[in-house]
Amino acid sequence: MYPHVKKETEGGSETHLVQLASVGQIAAGIAHEVKNPLTAVRGFLQLLQEEHNQEYLKIAQSELNNALMTIENLLQVSKPDLDNEPFQLIKIAVELESLISLFQDQMYRVSIEKRLLDGDVTIYGKRNQIKKALFNLLKNAFEAIPGQGTVKVEHYVEQDYVVIIIEDTGVGISQQKLSMLGTPFFTTKVDGTGMGLTQVYSVVHEHKGFIEVHSSENRGTAFIIKLPKESNREYAGVTNLNVEYEDDQDLQSFFSKNRKLFEKRLLSEAVTVKDKIDEILQIGNIDLVANAYRLVLYVVEGRELEMISFAKQEGVAWAKYSLTLAFKLEWVQTVRRVLWDFLYNYDRLKETEAVREHFFMQEKRINNLIDQFLNHFFVSYSEYKDKLIQAQKEIVDGLSVPIIPLNRTTCILPLIGHIDDHRVHILEEKVLHYIGTSRIESLIIDLSGVVEMESDVITQLLHLIDGMSLMGCKTVVTGMRAEVVKTIIRNGIAFDNKVTVKGTLEQALGDYLHT
Repeated sequence: MYPHVKKETEGGSETHLVQLASVGQIAAGIAHEVKNPLTAVRGFLQLLQEEHNQEYLKIAQSELNNALMTIENLLQVSKPDLDNEPFQLIKIAVELESLISLFQDQMYRVSIEKRLLDGDVTIYGKRNQIKKALFNLLKNAFEAIPGQGTVKVEHYVEQDYVVIIIEDTGVGISQQKLSMLGTPFFTTKVDGTGMGLTQVYSVVHEHKGFIEVHSSENRGTAFIIKLPKESNREYAGVTNLNVEYEDDQDLQSFFSKNRKLFEKRLLSEAVTVKDKIDEILQIGNIDLVANAYRLVLYVVEGRELEMISFAKQEGVAWAKYSLTLAFKLEWVQTVRRVLWDFLYNYDRLKETEAVREHFFMQEKRINNLIDQFLNHFFVSYSEYKDKLIQAQKEIVDGLSVPIIPLNRTTCILPLIGHIDDHRVHILEEKVLHYIGTSRIESLIIDLSGVVEMESDVITQLLHLIDGMSLMGCKTVVTGMRAEVVKTIIRNGIAFDNKVTVKGTLEQALGDYLHT
């Protein structure tokens, strides 16, 4: 596949641990990555003292966010247990299928080749950390391909390990740089920080796994991950959260009091959507976090009509800005999971006697409302897209019949490309309507751009010419190619005196311009 150039790390690899813990490297990286945006902020604040400019505020805010994101990424690498995520059984093949769907917007240029075997095999690990690591590898694979290319994703079992291979046909990595992969703040990207791969290596190490990297410049890169398989454990149960609760508190007040914790929990669960939040806000002015909280309030309060209206608004917004549907679906399912975690903790602290009937009624009501939201969202999204497609189709149909006025009584209709039954019907509708409204006396139809026409299409075109004659419009046909003339002769089609024929458009124009 590639030359024998690889970087390998495993659970007991002292070399990689030393690399990750290298204080000098990390300190230098922080100095570079954080100092630059903070310097920019200081400069713009000085400018604001002299001149109030809204654009300066936006840039300063953006640079501060970059600095904070760098620090947050570093904390996630140095302490991945920050969110106290529990270990649970994970089907990696299922997660890969879900993650691949998040890159639908890239599949027009990059093809995906999947080979996902042994789909029911599980590992024991932190689901969100694993998902984020795999997402980072897939994201890197797509970004490594500058134009057209292929990303291959494999999953299978080899002895006691689950093997995941993510391979791209991108630019590749040189042998000199290969050994530095996974080091904080080392990156081969122009605008990267290297923290994504650092997180990947940290997660694999934490799960007692192995990584191999094979790469060759201008041929591509393959990441091979091996994680120990596990089946002798139970799936994770409910989660106890450190929520705030007051006696006899209703659900609305409970969610209002714990809003910040809810949003934090949401972001820790939606690891693959988290990086898209700012982009979606910038593109479509859609605040995913605020909208998630709004949806939860509609659900817990049973405000069904408002929720349906909100779903339709969201559907139009996502369709209008062509946002990836897979991200929306992933986000809403995350909202559902976090909502149930909070409902469990609410009931736990309220110390109500568990009644099976009440639980199932609540389960049915909440899940039905979430499903209704998704249903109305997708219907609204589809309706908007259908209208957009129809409008674009009408534009294309109009362009396929370009009637050009020559003078008050004469027009030219140049036809180019393939003429089929559908296009003849469009011609009939557009031409007759134009003649009826403009009252032109002559229409020059130029066929020099049409290579061939089927006999039934020529017959339909003659019927159209008959209709034009009935409306008082004379037809001139120019530029018929030899292939079209042969079809007319072989099928015994006669033009008779229905139409005037000229060899070229120039000849017809000469006659009419002279007149």
